[in-house]
Amino acid sequence: MNKQQTALVLIDLQKESNFGLIQMDDVIANTQTLIDACRRENIPIIYTRQINRSDQAGLSKDEPLKEDDTPYYYASHTENIEIFDEIAPENSDIVIDKYRWSAFYETSLDLMLKSLGVEDLIIGGVVTDGCLMTSVFDAYFRDYHVHLVKDICTSSNEGSHMAAMMIMANWVYNLEVYETKELIKRFNNESYQHWSCDRPDSLPFTPETMRESYQQLQPRKEVQ
Repeated sequence: MNKQQTALVLIDLQKESNFGLIQMDDVIANTQTLIDACRRENIPIIYTRQINRSDQAGLSKDEPLKEDDTPYYYASHTENIEIFDEIAPENSDIVIDKYRWSAFYETSLDLMLKSLGVEDLIIGGVVTDGCLMTSVFDAYFRDYHVHLVKDICTSSNEGSHMAAMMIMANWVYNLEVYETKELIKRFNNESYQHWSCDRPDSLPFTPETMRESYQQLQPRKEVQ
């Protein structure tokens, strides 16, 4: 990883609470730690925000609506679209609003990354099985080297989170998976642990073996 060609992309860490995301306090705390580390390394920080316009313009087909016909999630007239205060962007950060799940779909994200000379993409956020996973696949399709920080990701339930993490690990061949503390060790040129893909479908699972397979995703490969 060349830190001069690296950016941190944080997916939809917004105040929207209707999903009931699990362990969100830990996600925010770890994200704050990672942001601080990236600022020390002068690594650009990019936030995305999912926006659903309250007048329904541009909504996805069959987007859930409230009784007043405004969007149930990420409604543009509510504070739910704002980034959590604890990790709020600074003036020098980039904030990209999007209207579909993937952070790359009809947004300026790819343009911004290319203008910054980015080749290595540190990524995390919510929800694991939706906006995060589609953004990871789109980053891979655009030839970015993807560094996924697993403890700044979450979903509405453990099963969907584990399944999405393993699907990405199985099929994003250049994926590297870290915990926050291990990635910071890499920043500091210290020995660190991570997980990387050995072969396609390296973490096969069934409903009965999902948790056992997921445990293999722990960062264990030592790099000096």
